[in-house]
Amino acid sequence: MAFLGNLRNVVIASFVLAILLVGVYCSLQGFDGPTFELFTLRLLHITAGVMWIGLLWYFNFVQIPTMPKVPAELKGGVTGYIAPAALFWFRWAAMVTIVLGIFLAFRSNYLIEAYTLDFSQGLEGWPVVPQFLSIGIGMWLGTIMWFNVWFVIWPNQQKALNIAGKYPSLTPEEKAAAAKTATMFSRINTLLSVPMLFAMVSASHLY
Repeated sequence: MAFLGNLRNVVIASFVLAILLVGVYCSLQGFDGPTFELFTLRLLHITAGVMWIGLLWYFNFVQIPTMPKVPAELKGGVTGYIAPAALFWFRWAAMVTIVLGIFLAFRSNYLIEAYTLDFSQGLEGWPVVPQFLSIGIGMWLGTIMWFNVWFVIWPNQQKALNIAGKYPSLTPEEKAAAAKTATMFSRINTLLSVPMLFAMVSASHLY
């Protein structure tokens, strides 16, 4: 089907279907502007997070373990085309996730409480609000992961893959070292991803 062969059309249609569901919601519940604003921020935050963590797991569960098995003459297709494209969506999904998450916490009036792990409420009876501690742990883990993406993984992948021709003169040893660093921090992010998700989800559903 030609329609499904065009990703742009599919994405547009997906958003149209979501807007139709908004219409169904409004017809059943009415429209509350402030409530719907926070819901929209949360929805976009989660959507970006799904892309971010999905690509993180793609790198760690699919690309990295599979690359040693790829014939040498085919590796260039991955390192020259697939990996740079995946890294583009990966790093910008991380950026959108962290920005929307911080803005959502600010608009929901728990940004300070979360980032201080509820210590802003005082030491007596800590944690005063367990949800703030939980979401705060999730936000700190997410912030560390975002930092790793933008300031460790991405710069080292640029070197390892010579993305956009920025590092044409690096030696194979330097490229290998950069790739190793990127991989190790990608594994750190994979390590942090499940507790981060647990902390985020439990704040809304366990407390």
